[in-house]
Amino acid sequence: MKDVNGLYYYPNPAETTVRVYVREGQDGPEFRLWHAQNAELWERHDWLPYGVLKAAADMYKERGAGSNPLELYDINVLGTFSFKGTTK
Repeated sequence: MKDVNGLYYYPNPAETTVRVYVREGQDGPEFRLWHAQNAELWERHDWLPYGVLKAAADMYKERGAGSNPLELYDINVLGTFSFKGTTK
């Protein structure tokens, strides 16, 4: 899907107040979280490169605690997007 902020998907299709935006960055895909009930989230948090998310997921595995960020920021969803501005 696409709106004024860019291309996005719902990490939980049943919860449409949360969106994850995705774009092609200089070093690969980047993600950014938006939440309808927390507008400051978009302003306070910048785009996250996939490499940073992967490193956080590796730390999650090592500790065995907390939330795995790759459950929210899904690299597999990239196959559904064309970064020319439309969905495939």
